[in-house]
Amino acid sequence: MKKIYSNYLANFRGLSHEIWLLALVTFVNRAGAMVIPFLSLYLINVEGFDLPHVGWIMSCFGLGSLVGTYFGGRLTDSIGFYKVILFSLFFGGIGFVLLQFIDTFIGFCIGIFLLTSITDSGRPAIFVAADTYSLPGNITRSITLIRLAINLGFSVGPLIGGLIIAHIGYTSLFWIDGFTCILASFGVMALLKPKKQKDKNEVKTNIIKEGVPPYLNKLFILFFIIMVANSLAFVQYFSVMPIYYEKVHLLSEDLIGWLLFINGATIVIFEMPLIGWLDRKKVSKTMATFWGIFFLGLSFLVLNLTSWSGVLVIAMFLMTLGEMIGFPFSNALALEMAPKGRKGSYMGLYSMSFSFAHLIGHNGGMNMVDTFGYFDTWNFFAIFLLIVASVTIWLYFLLKKSVSGNI
Repeated sequence: MKKIYSNYLANFRGLSHEIWLLALVTFVNRAGAMVIPFLSLYLINVEGFDLPHVGWIMSCFGLGSLVGTYFGGRLTDSIGFYKVILFSLFFGGIGFVLLQFIDTFIGFCIGIFLLTSITDSGRPAIFVAADTYSLPGNITRSITLIRLAINLGFSVGPLIGGLIIAHIGYTSLFWIDGFTCILASFGVMALLKPKKQKDKNEVKTNIIKEGVPPYLNKLFILFFIIMVANSLAFVQYFSVMPIYYEKVHLLSEDLIGWLLFINGATIVIFEMPLIGWLDRKKVSKTMATFWGIFFLGLSFLVLNLTSWSGVLVIAMFLMTLGEMIGFPFSNALALEMAPKGRKGSYMGLYSMSFSFAHLIGHNGGMNMVDTFGYFDTWNFFAIFLLIVASVTIWLYFLLKKSVSGNI
């Protein structure tokens, strides 16, 4: 056990001081964004919207994510990551505070769109900052630390948020979310020194672009469709599922927070050792993506097997297992499929699969539940993901014919 612990800690030794500060700021920001997991419940229980209206509001969340990520990347290239991170944190914090004063459907659509556009503009900037502040050879581990900070924030945030709702009320969430984001922006100004990002133009002059753009690569487009389909089901856990926990299993907000905590805490503790073990076993990246989709589908299927509330924990573990296996390897697969000189455009399209899922998935899930009920909706997603997993196996054989390596 001591050896396992030592090996786990060894993954984070040698990282720069700035990377640890970035991880801390990311953790504070993500933990502070505790409104998001409870947003659908707030819109129903406090604002009185029905499921279709909540679905459209969550679509605006996805559209804001898409717009924010796109323009955040462009702003990062033009004015630098430091200013974009500050802008995202400070004005995102103000946006969280102001959101509580909106009480109309159109107002929430516009408010959520603007808020997500601002907050998600910082996502590309954080990873560019990680590249800039990383010591030679440390970029992968630096990004892994930031990913762990994100997941730890997403696990602690809902837990604290659920307790706050249960004992104080929803309104306090908006104030706490807002002030933690603003606090994080002041932390960046006080602790993180601006640094010029690595000169991309100089590098570009020496890069010869090979292959074709991602939208002309038929196999990559098939992979993109698989990732959009997988993410459409995955996002249900952060909008429709909390409503299911409350309305069907009668869980309070603090218990819902504990359930969501299981996801992030499990990832923080087990993802690095699990991925390291699978990597040493030379597991195919495509087949690992398949297993991620398979376990996610199984998590929906088990929900309909019993009315016992303990099944919610089992489903959460299955979903988390699928996430831990599927997402890191699908990310690596996207990089491996990208030809020399085109990794940026390929990874950009890969990242957009999640934004498209937010745009479509929340709305689709809300309307399906409103029309067909939870039982049929969970069965649909289980069957849907079984089909997606089958297509992933087909992609595996297509890739095996066209390329070499452990793809």
